[in-house]
Amino acid sequence: MGFSVKVASVVGARPQFIKAAPVAAALRKRNQEVLIHTGQHYDEGMSAAFFRSLKIPEPDYNLGIGSGSHGEQTGRMLVELERVIREEAPDAVLAYGDTNSTLAAALAAAKLHVPVAHVEAGLRSHNRLMPEEVNRVVADHVSTYLFCPTQTAVDELAAEGIRSGVHLVGDVMYDVALATAQEARGRDVGQRLGLAKKDYLLCTVHRPSNTDDARNLRSIAEALATCGRTVVFPVHPRTRKALERHAILADPPETVILTEPLDYLDFQSLLIDAAKVLTDSGGVQKEAYFFGVPCITLREETEWMETVEDGWNVLVGADKEEILHAVKEFEPRGTKQKSFGDGHAAERIVDILTGRS
Repeated sequence: MGFSVKVASVVGARPQFIKAAPVAAALRKRNQEVLIHTGQHYDEGMSAAFFRSLKIPEPDYNLGIGSGSHGEQTGRMLVELERVIREEAPDAVLAYGDTNSTLAAALAAAKLHVPVAHVEAGLRSHNRLMPEEVNRVVADHVSTYLFCPTQTAVDELAAEGIRSGVHLVGDVMYDVALATAQEARGRDVGQRLGLAKKDYLLCTVHRPSNTDDARNLRSIAEALATCGRTVVFPVHPRTRKALERHAILADPPETVILTEPLDYLDFQSLLIDAAKVLTDSGGVQKEAYFFGVPCITLREETEWMETVEDGWNVLVGADKEEILHAVKEFEPRGTKQKSFGDGHAAERIVDILTGRS
């Protein structure tokens, strides 16, 4: 590619904004980046607030795709991304993670014979019922550059016969966590909510397996309401609709504090000071591990097995009794041994893309 390149970066959802922040900063030092926001997350709390708090440049394109079924959403993204990629003629298209935006970016670029660079390649939950699993498998198999956060991810790709273009770079979310920890600790969000450090639980729920299944959602909500601890629950727009639809937590107890989605730094501040975190998010599992917060994962499997193997994460699904037991009894078993890099993954990605590494 040469030294100075033009890269089209595609983002669309909260986790991708976080991952894009350090890569955009590193790319723009010597190269041209065209930032494309698909509009998959378009809510103020899920989109604009993250761009501000992470100091991400304003997108060059906002496709305004919005919500819809997987086929409808991905199809509309494909049409618009193909148009933009043709117009901009980048040297590579950079896709992050495992959302429909990831899948659309990878397919659009591959069909136009533009090299695809996949950040967070090689993650596997081995559950093809998860739409995210399908998205990341397809993206990996059409990518030229596969940027892996961990050795486990490298091994997963090798097991599928993918060895060319695979690079172990570390985790860009770890880059962000290290860079912003001090600022996050300075936020007063816990104080505003009347919380004492390490005296509350933090919860996030957004995956279809929990939000689209009323029984699972009710089971999780009942566990939160009866666990005997203060729980802070920033509610994803999808989750709020599901709660309202099924009249779940319509009149929450005083111990369950429902909030709007939080910007990255406010959320990190609450996470750092939480006693434990309950989540079905892959990113939050990692962030809990980074900051040494015990994690209770509301899923049956995870793509971040390192956190489980190291004893800092336990998988409980949506079972009320399992959740309550973990809230009461689960404690990490050991020290944090697994590597997510050294905080310089973004620089490595840019060096590889520009032929400097």
